[in-house]
Amino acid sequence: MNRQKETLQKIVDPLLAWYERNARGLPWRRDKDPYHVWVSEIMLQQTRVETVVPYYERFIKELPTIRSLACAPEEKLLKLWEGLGYYVRVRNMQKAAVQICERYNGVFPEKFEAIRSLPGIGDYTAGAIASIAFEQPAPAVDGNVLRVVARLTGSQTDIKSPALKAQIAADLAAVYPAGRCGDFTQSLMELGALVCLPNQMPKCAFCPLQDYCFAKRHHMQLRLPVKAEKEARKKETKTVLLIVCGEKVAIRKRKEGGLLGGLWEFPNMEGISGEREITAWLTEKGLDVKSVAKAAEKKHIFTHIEWDMHCFLAVCGNTNEEFVWATPDELKAYSLPTAFRKFLPIIPIFG
Repeated sequence: MNRQKETLQKIVDPLLAWYERNARGLPWRRDKDPYHVWVSEIMLQQTRVETVVPYYERFIKELPTIRSLACAPEEKLLKLWEGLGYYVRVRNMQKAAVQICERYNGVFPEKFEAIRSLPGIGDYTAGAIASIAFEQPAPAVDGNVLRVVARLTGSQTDIKSPALKAQIAADLAAVYPAGRCGDFTQSLMELGALVCLPNQMPKCAFCPLQDYCFAKRHHMQLRLPVKAEKEARKKETKTVLLIVCGEKVAIRKRKEGGLLGGLWEFPNMEGISGEREITAWLTEKGLDVKSVAKAAEKKHIFTHIEWDMHCFLAVCGNTNEEFVWATPDELKAYSLPTAFRKFLPIIPIFG
């Protein structure tokens, strides 16, 4: 038995005992319904727990079953997801729900391989569902789990290494406790979220595994896990236009595919434009421009791209057919990403 597996075998009982005392009462832990586990795990990707809770509760209320998700209108689906970002996640969820209805008569499949084959579900999510909902020894290895194991075992391998992830998954699978697979998966997640914190000193005094931890023993908590340097984000500059006519503001739908594909946005131009260029651009679109004025500058950071946004408020005397013109109440029905929603307070009619 390798040293990593030996260490992982020792942590099972103390970690489960700690989890029984310290597990947070999260809404998706009220039962082991695979649909609930699935929705929560997809929402929790790239998103903090406290942010997810109200989204999860609203989503389950509006779409309580796999069939309701499969049949939901796209606009409703995107509106329920508005603000969570990474909208491809919810689109893939709907594709998967359709497949579950077609292949499994609306019943979530139990086998890891079948779960893994669904759109938008990778090894981690499949492992989480299989272990939590169906008590299978299928590890869910995410950043939290990788960090915990790397500190426990003193791994000097880059945390992003696929080989390391595969080895940790294999060694964890070998020590999963029968009948408590779901609890073990969640206990590892919980330890990483509450105690073995990222990018800071972990709370070792409260850790049930401190006696087994290489990083604590050798005072290497801040040096582990080993991480390769990240590539710099690509930066893009945009001129965002808040075009107002009376009590309505102009929006348009983004092209399908790519970043924020198929969602709604305020009209915008690549690069930095001035008042004269903006006026000419709007006039070409048949709008009677009354005024154009600089309103704000904001940044929005995606995973790999950073937008530097220069916002202008344009008041027009008429509307056109190229844009959708919406009142504040009407705009609530459209899925407007956070990158653009941050400009809402600037628009006079939203004051």
